[in-house]
Amino acid sequence: MPTQTHRLIIHELARCDECAVLRVSGELDQSGEKFFLRTLGASVMAGHRHLVLDVTALVFCDSRGLNCLLGVRWLLRRREGQLLLAGAGRHLAELLTLTGSTEILPRYLTVGQALLALPPAHRPTWPPAPSPRSDGAAADTPPPGP
Repeated sequence: MPTQTHRLIIHELARCDECAVLRVSGELDQSGEKFFLRTLGASVMAGHRHLVLDVTALVFCDSRGLNCLLGVRWLLRRREGQLLLAGAGRHLAELLTLTGSTEILPRYLTVGQALLALPPAHRPTWPPAPSPRSDGAAADTPPPGP
């Protein structure tokens, strides 16, 4: 179930006891800061010590957004966990490089690659199984024709 604020959407893609994979879309700046921290904090409080953020659809991240990422990383490290980024675009990659954050916020090309950095027992099933639609068909199949 996706949750969102004005310009930021966070959608859980997969999870297990120790880890959650979340897709972060839109803009991570001051306007979405509280929402981002509240949503990811809830995931951590639910027991997820490892978070993989699929940021392929994150179109903007400023210094406030970077501070959010660093704050979540700090929280996870206190729980002996990790924050891993998957699919960072050019803008986010440049921000991480310019601020010297590439060493503390690991980046991977794909979610699958990021999950391989975690112990096998802490990885959710990836890719996740398609969600069933309300009409009983699989989510990736088109609805029946007229």
